[in-house]
Amino acid sequence: MVTAFVDTNILVDVLRGHPTARPWLQKQSVLGITPIAWMELVEGAENRADQRSIVRLLTQFEIVYLTEADMKWAMEQLIAYELSHGVGMMDCLIASVCHRLQTPLFTHNLKHLTPLLGDLAQKPY
Repeated sequence: MVTAFVDTNILVDVLRGHPTARPWLQKQSVLGITPIAWMELVEGAENRADQRSIVRLLTQFEIVYLTEADMKWAMEQLIAYELSHGVGMMDCLIASVCHRLQTPLFTHNLKHLTPLLGDLAQKPY
């Protein structure tokens, strides 16, 4: 069972060799990602070798898929927070699963995710 989710920006830190990212990741228990984060990371690959490295990293995480209710919640949040807080579509989609499961999301993007998740949005390091 997933104990927390990881946002795309944390995974980018791991891939770029941020000095505290990998040690932090290794101390965690079962972490999940959404298909949105999975696709955002794969989309950022610069070549096939990079893509293979990304996919290898992503196998460490449990993928939790969005439901119809998640999509509806995300749409409501986009209407509520896009203009006032600059919250984007991908933020709403990723946050929707965390909201449904009431599970933390580790992210550096507290500015956009705190309005959606409150204390569930947490900076990991």
